[in-house]
Amino acid sequence: MKIIQTERVLDVGGFAKTGQWKTIEKQIHKAIKAIQWPPDSGSFTLYDESGKKRGQGNGVKPIKDACVLHLVDIGWTAEKILLKRIGGFDVALPVGQKFFVLEWETGNISSSHRAINKMCLGLLNETLIGGVLVVPTRTMYKYLTDRVGNFAELEPYFPFWGRCPVKEGLLAVIAIEHDGVSRNVPRIPKGTDGRALL
Repeated sequence: MKIIQTERVLDVGGFAKTGQWKTIEKQIHKAIKAIQWPPDSGSFTLYDESGKKRGQGNGVKPIKDACVLHLVDIGWTAEKILLKRIGGFDVALPVGQKFFVLEWETGNISSSHRAINKMCLGLLNETLIGGVLVVPTRTMYKYLTDRVGNFAELEPYFPFWGRCPVKEGLLAVIAIEHDGVSRNVPRIPKGTDGRALL
């Protein structure tokens, strides 16, 4: 799997210059690049079919699960609840007295907005030192479950989130993309165990 773009939506204070951030960034990149389809293929190839119609395209949740499992294996915690009445983050890592979190988009564009708003709230109340949202590019989006959140639809809102009045923190959005498409690979179903994609 490829990382196409990383947008630092919010970068306040010195965290982005620390060794802690550099380590976290490397861990996230490694977790993303470790995702493979088909299993043990050494690359990430999507079944060549649009996700516009019901039952078509490739499932999204197993892709997220693979990334989360990789990070949990190296010490992150899955489904960490840090904000009351808001719900858990996909995965979190303690950084001093705060946390760094990662959310991987598996829902629609409204879900993407909620994920970033949740991270902004955590930065505002100083529960978080940073957060990353991983979303597909527009190119990848068309092969996935219809209407999943994607980078192009979020981008116009970056200046808004970038003005969140936090004291310190980093908020980034990572755009990912497949290595290729083929009719000779199986479709990623919704129920696949994420470990099968590592």
